[in-house]
Amino acid sequence: MSSSASSPHLAGGTTASDSASSATVTRHPPGLKVIFMAEMWERFSYYGMRALLVLYLVNALGYARTDALQLYGLYTGLVYLTPLLGGYLADRWIGTRLAVVIGGVVMMLGHFAMAFEPLLHVALGLLIVGNGFFKPNSTSMVGMLYEPGDPRCAGGYTIFYMGVNVGAFLAPLVAGTLGERLGWHWGFASAGVGMAFGIIALLWRQHLLGRAGLREGQAPIGWADLPRIALWTVGSLALVLAVLDAGHLLAPLWASLGAGTKLVAGLVLLAAVFLGLKRPSRGQDAQPLTRAEWSAMLVIAITTVFVIVFWMGYEQAGGSMSLFADQQTDRHLAGWEIPASWFQSINPLAIMGLAPLFSALWLRLDQSRFALPDPAKMGLGMIVLGLGFVLMAAAQSRAEALGTVGPLWLAGVYLLHTLGELMLSPVGYAMVSQVAPVRLVGLLMGVWLAGIGVANYLAGALESLLAGSGIPPFVFLFSSSIGAGVLLLLITPWLNRLSHRATR
Repeated sequence: MSSSASSPHLAGGTTASDSASSATVTRHPPGLKVIFMAEMWERFSYYGMRALLVLYLVNALGYARTDALQLYGLYTGLVYLTPLLGGYLADRWIGTRLAVVIGGVVMMLGHFAMAFEPLLHVALGLLIVGNGFFKPNSTSMVGMLYEPGDPRCAGGYTIFYMGVNVGAFLAPLVAGTLGERLGWHWGFASAGVGMAFGIIALLWRQHLLGRAGLREGQAPIGWADLPRIALWTVGSLALVLAVLDAGHLLAPLWASLGAGTKLVAGLVLLAAVFLGLKRPSRGQDAQPLTRAEWSAMLVIAITTVFVIVFWMGYEQAGGSMSLFADQQTDRHLAGWEIPASWFQSINPLAIMGLAPLFSALWLRLDQSRFALPDPAKMGLGMIVLGLGFVLMAAAQSRAEALGTVGPLWLAGVYLLHTLGELMLSPVGYAMVSQVAPVRLVGLLMGVWLAGIGVANYLAGALESLLAGSGIPPFVFLFSSSIGAGVLLLLITPWLNRLSHRATR
């Protein structure tokens, strides 16, 4: 969820009227509506495809459960790793707003390609690359609408997060129903249409963004940018084809490695990329990092580790929990069978109802003497997520004994996970946008999203990693989530001191 030439909070995006507004005013900048709509449609496309992917692999293509979950984990993991590069390219050359448009176009082509079975891996590659351009930069643009220290920023990210979940709610109902009932290609194509709407929403009303997402001297996106957009799109396709060719050659070697070795190799590669990209190249950006900037990077790096644990559990929604809905949940209602993908709409529906309440709660709480530091809010979110897996472990045991369980078990799990998500995710995005140094905001947002990528891979590979251990996956997940949440609460005072040093 940056332009290196401007502040991520003010110079990049507030209008004159916005700048004159008091930080205590609760009305948000008009540009937030634009990003809200663009992100809503992009998330419609992403979650529409995600709702179908595992079910499509198992029920249409004949994948084994473990193989389908691993491909799902690899795809969703890479989707969150590429923002590390996409944020960097936007900071250095492309500009945040143009990178969002490029990413949207590439993803739109990927969704349409998913409608054709022979193009499965090409389509997944385009979605991975396109998201790398779109996600960190659309998320960073929200922070560009606010001044540093503006207490409305966390509320703005919660509203932005509500837009994410409007799209996520509609996606399984539309794409999931079309895919499961009419034909898989109809569901995937509808995701492509949603992405097209997202691009149009951004370009149509981009004047409300002011200069948010534009580099110094860069004009708003127009017809003159079409050749550049086309060049990056063709380049993305060429990259995907090249990687797939290389993958065929390296597949035997990769398959011979154990799951732990693969994870270590991935983390080493991620660290190498980060260290290679973190040093800016010229001008003010060429100055050595200050102590405050190193503090900011340390805070983000440490909290990212906890974010990995959180999303490793949360992302079971599109994997093991999706298969649980399909195979171990009684979905019959008055003679009609509820599509399994519909259960994935429970979470965003709950967020749409609860996000405004959390937005108001954080604003009121942060202006009172009972203010909670951001890491404390995130720690509580992890504990609540763990409570959801306590319920999920009970549902699993009951299903194994009886064959199926009622739908209220999954509904309860999704509700608890929603509460945990609202405590962690929008708060984390706001923290990164406010703490990150101006010249590294896109890159550090990419690092944050890369942590989610590692978590997504672990979510898909978890059953393989635990094979032979005798530990049920849902038992492992509630133990790790609650334990990590308690640890984060314990180190919150130290992280809070580092954050204050970083923002001084």
